[in-house]
Amino acid sequence: MKLKPSTPAASAAGTLRRSRLRRSAAAALALAVAAVVALPATATAAPESARTSSGWNDYSCTPSAAHPRAVVLVHGTFGNSVDNWLGLAPYLVRRGYCVFSLDYGQLPGKPFFHGLGPIENSAGQLSAYVDKVLDATGTGKVDIVGHSQGGMMPRYYLKFLGGAPKVNALIGIAPSNHGTTLSGLAALADQFPPVGDVVDEIGPALLQQKQGSDFLQKLNAGGDTVPGVAYTVIATRYDEVVTPYRTQFLDGPGVKNVTLQDLCPIDISEHLTIALVDRAAWHETANALDPAHATRTTCFS
Repeated sequence: MKLKPSTPAASAAGTLRRSRLRRSAAAALALAVAAVVALPATATAAPESARTSSGWNDYSCTPSAAHPRAVVLVHGTFGNSVDNWLGLAPYLVRRGYCVFSLDYGQLPGKPFFHGLGPIENSAGQLSAYVDKVLDATGTGKVDIVGHSQGGMMPRYYLKFLGGAPKVNALIGIAPSNHGTTLSGLAALADQFPPVGDVVDEIGPALLQQKQGSDFLQKLNAGGDTVPGVAYTVIATRYDEVVTPYRTQFLDGPGVKNVTLQDLCPIDISEHLTIALVDRAAWHETANALDPAHATRTTCFS
């Protein structure tokens, strides 16, 4: 299936939209590159050394009394365990957390862009990874922070794969909890030039995130949440991928839904930059991980 406009006017509008989105993606990529440059020289030699050199994915890390649970970071569609977290992972490590990240949803022939395989299978990969982290840290629960699909997919793990007893909190940054429109999927695909407008040839996870998909109907049937887990959603009004942005929010006990612009009216982060570089989003994530010591999130956080 190709997501292409059917009229000249729509085509022109789509071309303009894609041009703007590419500029946004280019800016996000430039900021991510700057983050890599800011890491120690040994950190840029290889992805694994980039993570372990700063205490990220360090399986010898022991959670402290102040932060007694490990944090598992779950990347989004087209993301991976390194690039999605070049900013947030070191930010949390510096605050004393044991931080881990995984790759999931890999497909043959697509070595760099992950999060594309069937979401049910990806949730199984998350389940195995959480068990690995729990074994390494000797703790009973983790906290999960996910971006985009990575903020939604863990809900399948919690609801259907027995994950709820192993998870204290789920923090979703721009999560696709109730899906997105086809224009949102096209916008996401368009930010990665090798894939263009084609959706169904990329990977099953994209169309599983379309509003009204069979997958999302199953996931959200009977309620958005499961007992015993604290949920936080951090969204931006300028999200051009998970649209409308309010579809990211959850209903249920123990849920906190946050719109960044309510905390910082001049925040202009969109779908990628909210996770890559937005310190207000990072601060709100830290608040959700340690609500007893939360401090006010502002434009200067």
